[in-house]
Amino acid sequence: MVKLGGSLAESMRLSSILEIVGRARLPVVVVPGGGAFADAVRQAQADYKFSDADAHQMALLAMHQTGMMLAAMNPRLKAAETLPQLRRVISDGRIPVWLPMKLTKRDSQIPADWTTTSDGLAARLAERLGRSPVLLVKSCRIEPGMPVAALALEGVVDPTFAQIVDRARLSWKVLGTGDEPELMTFLDAGVRSANVRRMIPRDSNRRAAPARAIARRR
Repeated sequence: MVKLGGSLAESMRLSSILEIVGRARLPVVVVPGGGAFADAVRQAQADYKFSDADAHQMALLAMHQTGMMLAAMNPRLKAAETLPQLRRVISDGRIPVWLPMKLTKRDSQIPADWTTTSDGLAARLAERLGRSPVLLVKSCRIEPGMPVAALALEGVVDPTFAQIVDRARLSWKVLGTGDEPELMTFLDAGVRSANVRRMIPRDSNRRAAPARAIARRR
């Protein structure tokens, strides 16, 4: 399970990350963040004062928009909504990008508010797929060894993610700027070492996404 944070587009790392993911030799499901689409939901809620439950549904649609964008950017990626669809795409040798609306509609384990972002949804999907490992790819650097509760307190991951990985005993890791080689290893991406430097944007440290985008994007 690889969740691609919405802030990757702002840090100019999205294309290089997708190139790595598209070379994966191991089965993988991509969970999209909401990115700028989720930011628009937050702004609309601030302007028009609708409920968190309504905002949650709109943010799920924001993830759909990002997911469709990701699938359009790499020919090996394909959008999928249900567990059978995810498995079918993988069996065809492709990489499913999960669109979450259908599976989350009646899931009582998912709070319908901003305590759940794409981090928590990725953990919940991993739980439903038999406790798959979860990798969160973000635009911030994480101090090695930080416990998930501390990451939740700092806003790096959402509270739902912390609860699910603890409850389900999921294997998880957060990767940030400069961790592309580790992503390649995790996915068995099969990229020659000479290409590693080419895949890491030269300005990746200078074009870090805004703090609001790092912690709060679905």
